[in-house]
Amino acid sequence: MICLAGNLPALQIGHQQVAGYQTGWIDESLVRAAEACNRKDFPFIDDIRDGILHYLEIRCPLRVFALEDLFERMRSMLRKIGCEAIAEHLKALAPPVTVSLIGPARDAGNGYELVFFRLLSEEIQLLRESGAEEIHFCNLKECVEILSCGKGMSKACKLLTDEITGFLERFDKQPIAQEHKLHLTLDQ
Repeated sequence: MICLAGNLPALQIGHQQVAGYQTGWIDESLVRAAEACNRKDFPFIDDIRDGILHYLEIRCPLRVFALEDLFERMRSMLRKIGCEAIAEHLKALAPPVTVSLIGPARDAGNGYELVFFRLLSEEIQLLRESGAEEIHFCNLKECVEILSCGKGMSKACKLLTDEITGFLERFDKQPIAQEHKLHLTLDQ
């Protein structure tokens, strides 16, 4: 099922807001919680997802809903139907998040690439802690222009583009203490 941005509130995940999201991540979070309790036969996944979607579409008065609050609501639903163990194992899982590289580049300012990489690392870490496992980055060209004072695509700009791409590729391959791997992608 695909959710339209007009029918559902945007989800606040770290500093990012996600709208127009699909719902497979809700099912996946419930499956993971059930498996963590050795309940591979948990039959209420569709019902809980449908209840959450009904709340978001019809009853939620907010235009932006924090992901943590959504998962607390899901835990409450699970407790009400007698699934306390699954509620305790339910971990926040975010839909895929798209992050523009323009924000960290502007915050760092031109010529401050080290600050940019620190800000980017912090953003990725915050998203990971908020439940994001799939992060897509965009606006690489604009980011490089901001960091290099808009000098066009000089040799230095090409080098910076390669550094940002390499940084995200290395970050994507880092071993993670969590059980699920972080996946990063980048528009070129």
